[in-house]
Amino acid sequence: MSEPGSGSTTVVAVLTYRRVGLLSGLLADLVAQAATVTPAATVLVVDNDPEGSAADVVLGWAERGVQYVHEPRPGISAARNRALTEAAHADALIFFDDDEQPCPGWLARIVAAWREWGCAAVAGPVGARLTVPVDPWILGTGVFDRPTRPTGTSVRGAGAGNLLLDLRRVRELGLRFDERLGLTGGEDTLFTHALVRAGSEIRWCDEAEALEHVPAERLTRRWVLRRCFRSAGSWSRAEVLLARGRAGRWRVRTSIVAKAAVRLLQALLALAGATLTGRVGARGRATGTLASYAGLVVGAFGWTVGEYARPQATALPSAVPEADRATSR
Repeated sequence: MSEPGSGSTTVVAVLTYRRVGLLSGLLADLVAQAATVTPAATVLVVDNDPEGSAADVVLGWAERGVQYVHEPRPGISAARNRALTEAAHADALIFFDDDEQPCPGWLARIVAAWREWGCAAVAGPVGARLTVPVDPWILGTGVFDRPTRPTGTSVRGAGAGNLLLDLRRVRELGLRFDERLGLTGGEDTLFTHALVRAGSEIRWCDEAEALEHVPAERLTRRWVLRRCFRSAGSWSRAEVLLARGRAGRWRVRTSIVAKAAVRLLQALLALAGATLTGRVGARGRATGTLASYAGLVVGAFGWTVGEYARPQATALPSAVPEADRATSR
């Protein structure tokens, strides 16, 4: 793979689904930052609402170079794959969520890091912007604690909320986002783990920061536990799907179950201790751990929460049993 040069072209893709109120501010920031790299980046909005609710807002930015495409097929994987298709001419594609805001200098930093390192992907941190005072129990779970690492660190996988992909490498490998995971999430976990398994490198750029707007409806114990459960399940599901053959998948499952058994027992003891001593944050942390390791186990067997489920989509795809019927992967 040749190293990217200063003439490499970049597309910033925003996937959106019925968050029209957040788009104008985000597009203003992205258009301003698009001019800070050479050649100037292109901003692309992929509207995954079957009704195309974002069209009017996005088309208002057409004169500033913002492109709009409508992907009516439900599921975040379909939207991500549409972005890959639309960016086929580019050298790099950056995924950015519609509830995020780029920090000053974000685009220039993530593109410069990719050009310097020549790696297959660059991931950046996504901090949480909490809109209301938060229950200490919720803060204790750590759900809104975003990881930070030294810049340049290699990582095994990444979320796609702030992720640059070297499209030349993606095309060489023939990678796409698994549409069986479109309504459950975890498609980015599987994609980035597959990228690393193929011998490519994902590196971390701690200065390329984005902030996620967290609305009040997500600041509940129920939502937080659901997120703990779903995130862990996405990870284990990806590990199983990437294992080779039926025997390999069962080895991964056995390892996950053994590890989870120990951690679940430890979390139960921690929860009991926190309850007796009245430590609210510690109770949240222990309960979040229980939810995470429960999700880890069930994810390894193909079940997870329908993070992106929609009313018309009553059946969630189950990828792992299908993988078990394959002889190899």
